[in-house]
Amino acid sequence: MRQVDLAIVGGGPAGLCAAITASRLGARVTLVDDNDQLGGQLIKQTHKFFGSKRHYCGTRGMDIATTLEQELRALPAEILPGTSVVGLYEALGTVPIRGQSPGGVLGLASRDRFCKLGFKCLIVATGAAENNVLFQNNDLPGVYGAGAVQTLMNVYGVKPGTRVLMVGSGNIGLIVSYQLIQAGIEVAAVVEALPKVGGYHVHAAKLARLGVPILTSHTVLSALGKEQVEGAVICKVGRDFKPVARTARKLKVDTICLAVGLTPLSELLWQSGCNMVYVPELGGHVAWHDENMQTNLCRIYLAGDVSGIEEASTAMLEGRIAGAHAAMQVLGPNPEAERILAESRAELCAIRQGPFGDKAACGKARLAECAQDTGDSPHSGTVPSQNFR
Repeated sequence: MRQVDLAIVGGGPAGLCAAITASRLGARVTLVDDNDQLGGQLIKQTHKFFGSKRHYCGTRGMDIATTLEQELRALPAEILPGTSVVGLYEALGTVPIRGQSPGGVLGLASRDRFCKLGFKCLIVATGAAENNVLFQNNDLPGVYGAGAVQTLMNVYGVKPGTRVLMVGSGNIGLIVSYQLIQAGIEVAAVVEALPKVGGYHVHAAKLARLGVPILTSHTVLSALGKEQVEGAVICKVGRDFKPVARTARKLKVDTICLAVGLTPLSELLWQSGCNMVYVPELGGHVAWHDENMQTNLCRIYLAGDVSGIEEASTAMLEGRIAGAHAAMQVLGPNPEAERILAESRAELCAIRQGPFGDKAACGKARLAECAQDTGDSPHSGTVPSQNFR
């Protein structure tokens, strides 16, 4: 079994930034990702980012992924693509650092071998999974998640269909709709159950200029077809989100694309015994964590969508915070790490004060209240265990 200072699970924007930061600070880092290509969701994002230059304003997501991977490969970090984490275990018999609890062991499986990786600290940056919608025949071929559609088009160059109904008007739904049109695919409509568009106005305006109807207070009732999607039935919904009588109508489409939110992929955190808290504003169950992205188990950190659904810019900042703090826990105090922490926290705060950051800010505030209510802080004497379960 090999031993490293810091193991990072997930090679998306959060994991890459955590690995770069910790490695630059002198920690021995191993990054594990089950995909062959690093970058996570960035590799399928052909649109340009907003924000400041520090947050890659004007750069396409797929190019940001390439930049981050090149930065990491220039450092002495170990990268294990195409490798899945199949278990997390307590490191029995290891020596604690400065009186703290011992690290742990990851079980890793690749195509040709199984191995164990011991670590002193762990950063979980596993991202999120796409949500589904319950409607009749939602298991027909031709019903996709928006991320799957992006992967088909932008990574593999495959058209998912010829005429698409988009369900959901958040940023993902709007952006993927525009990318479908760029690929020569017709978007019949975008339906949104809420009474207003959920994403940025600039994305909605692009679709409006192209004549794509965005139907708020609407939902999909069923997919039509026997062997594959041949159409869809949509209808209006009331304030209670129930279908309004006699408003159903059919659309001729061969693809239904679902962009209805994400749920954090937190299985490793559940297994570790972290204190899990349900916070709707963050996408569901997340591990309790403080401003350093540290959980109630002092050796385990998290970053990115697994800590709450936000944008790639916030995922990168959380990765830097987790990487810097974990490196200090292993190596000791470091002025450069302290600078990174202060700078990144300030940038996160600024982003969450924007018009689309209030939901995440509310979620993080609720998470902090949970800690005050239960005492589940990594520095509290009421933490039930520092060991993995």
